[in-house]
Amino acid sequence: MHYLLFYEVADDYIDRRAEFRNIHLKLGWEAAERGELVLGGALANPPDGAVLLFKGDSPAVAEKFAEADPYVKNGLVKRWHVREWTTVVGELSANPKRPA
Repeated sequence: MHYLLFYEVADDYIDRRAEFRNIHLKLGWEAAERGELVLGGALANPPDGAVLLFKGDSPAVAEKFAEADPYVKNGLVKRWHVREWTTVVGELSANPKRPA
C-alpha cells in the first residue's frame, strides 16, 4: 500500500532548514534504501509544504519517519498528516487496474 505524508511548513522554514537539512536528507535516503520512501520533496511556488510517498503495510512507516524528522522535531513543520493512497495506474501502483 502507498501512504502520502503531507507537511505544512512554518513561515521561516526556508531560513531555518539549512541547520537540519543534512539529517533530514540522511533519514530520507535511509528510508528509501529500506524500500519505504518512494519519493519525497518540497512543494514549490509557494514553498509552503512537502509531500513524501511511502510504501508499507500500514501508515506507521510514514508516521515513524515524521516523528524522527528534525524538521518536525524543531518546529519547521507546523502540521503533518498521513493519508492512504490507493494507487491503480502506473508501474509502481500497489493495486494495478487495467481497463476491461
